Amino acid sequence: MTDTATQGRPGPLSGIKVLDFSRILSGPYATMVLADLGAEVIKVEPIEKGDETRSFPPFQGELSHYFIALNRNKKSIAIDLKTPDGQKIARDLARQSDILLENFRPGVMERLGLGYARLREENPKLIYGSITGFGQESPLADKPAFDIVAQALSGVMSVNREPGQAPNKLGIPLGDMAGSIFSLFGLLAALHERNVTGKGQHVEVAMLDSLIAMQGYLSQIYFVTGQSPQPVGTQHPSIVPYGSFSTADGHVIVACLTERFWHNFARCLGQEALISDPRFALYEDRLVNREALHEVIDMRMRQDSTAYWLARLETFDVPSAPILSIGDSLEQPHVRSRGLIETVHHPTQGEMQLVRGPITFDGQGPAPSTAPSLLGADTTDVLTRDLGMSEDEVAEMAARGVLKRPV
Repeated sequence: MTDTATQGRPGPLSGIKVLDFSRILSGPYATMVLADLGAEVIKVEPIEKGDETRSFPPFQGELSHYFIALNRNKKSIAIDLKTPDGQKIARDLARQSDILLENFRPGVMERLGLGYARLREENPKLIYGSITGFGQESPLADKPAFDIVAQALSGVMSVNREPGQAPNKLGIPLGDMAGSIFSLFGLLAALHERNVTGKGQHVEVAMLDSLIAMQGYLSQIYFVTGQSPQPVGTQHPSIVPYGSFSTADGHVIVACLTERFWHNFARCLGQEALISDPRFALYEDRLVNREALHEVIDMRMRQDSTAYWLARLETFDVPSAPILSIGDSLEQPHVRSRGLIETVHHPTQGEMQLVRGPITFDGQGPAPSTAPSLLGADTTDVLTRDLGMSEDEVAEMAARGVLKRPV
């Protein structure tokens, strides 16, 4: 592990305060990235059970794997937002915050007295982020939205399969994470504009919009041809050869995005004549004759092992890779050398491993992470420090069920 990867540095968002009302995945991933970048993130959770993901198995001690993955570097306060006192605490914290992020259905924050219009009056500099499934103006606005729903409506599931097979969801929750990523773009752009104008604004991102925006060339295929792209499995809709090819004992990924790589691959196969074969000479020729070319490639590659082909493909400078499991991917030398995994200490659960943020500044990654907090672990500290409440006041509110703190 490199020194720069382990040392870290204060993040560029140091001094920015984020009030996080989000839960599950789309919001928490975004606020975790903001925390990785140095912002102070105060996560506001319901007093009963907290973020719903705290109860998702498997667990490390009392902490859910799901919650661990999305909530490092945050402080947890537990408040009953259905009580007037709880709402006042939230508004008081929002008055001091730079960014607020929520991912409730449209209208929920307004019913809690925490909508943008009200909070803007109390803090004109507040950047108020909302991640929804479909957007407040959508005919689907009131429809429950989860990752797989967004994937289905975006069209991505229709192409995420082998030809003739049933539609399949992506293995990563990209419907949720697309909303996270685009919300980060919006929040950071709004933060920059606020530095110029002194004014905050409402940043809204819909999960479905975000996933459609990530279709890239797939949507353009439809606009250009009038036909929806068809499933090609690991292959590429317009580049051949590209995808997974069988070996004697497994599979290897090959990606020939340029003519140079295609020529290298043909030589790697020991079949240089394919380069001048009129069926395969140009991009469009190979696309038309995809099945014929794949038959030639498969016949040759099935004769030798995966290890043989990986070594030979590297020798001939062909973009290629083995297909790793999640465990193998985390244990590969690249991950360790880049310092992408760190060990943190949790006060009740002991040591746990986390995946670090991937962004570096001047060669240094984020500062060492803190473990995800237990529910309400930071309630007393935040309310006494930020709102000037006494410990007796916090204790009295806890007794009345307005908030929760460790006993």
